[in-house]
Amino acid sequence: MTDPLTQASARMRPLPHLIFMSRWLQLPLYLGLIVAQGVYVWHFWVELVHLVEAAFGNQEALDQIVSAVTPPGQVAAAAKTPSETVIMLVVLGLIDVVMISNLLIMLIVGGYETFVSRMRLESHPDQPEWLSHVNASVLKVKLATAIIGISSIHLLKTFINAQAYDEKTLLWQTVIHITFLLSAMAIAATDRLMPQGRGAKATGAH
Repeated sequence: MTDPLTQASARMRPLPHLIFMSRWLQLPLYLGLIVAQGVYVWHFWVELVHLVEAAFGNQEALDQIVSAVTPPGQVAAAAKTPSETVIMLVVLGLIDVVMISNLLIMLIVGGYETFVSRMRLESHPDQPEWLSHVNASVLKVKLATAIIGISSIHLLKTFINAQAYDEKTLLWQTVIHITFLLSAMAIAATDRLMPQGRGAKATGAH
């Protein structure tokens, strides 16, 4: 049986067909994000190995994780064992990597499904629940929510190590986080209004 999508594509005039096929130009972008995902996986395991080695007394690994959590422009403090603050900051950094990785997955899978081509995962047991009703608006809300989560982790890392930052830095990070939060709320509110408008029209039509 011929695929309906193939039949519809064959009926398109040359110029609309060319414009429609141009969506495949986004494919290298999503493949590039997959490569970036691999870089984040490598970074996660490097940081995790350093944390475990530092916990078992490896001084070189300890120096590396202390240097990683020290704010730019400051000298890393010498230590023989990782302090609770250092461990907490490293773990928050690992959580940050995971959340950015989740953001990449949503963008890769949701973006490809929305803007390039259907993956046809309806019968796949591992299909993400949100993918069944994903569209550009839903994707924007999910991405905005993920960005808020990432910003929250960064803000928490700053507050844990607040003595290393000046008041201006703390204030601006808080303001930026609140801006992200308000932006996400505005996007979600707009997304909530749009389906209601479409639903009202559909009800009126019936």
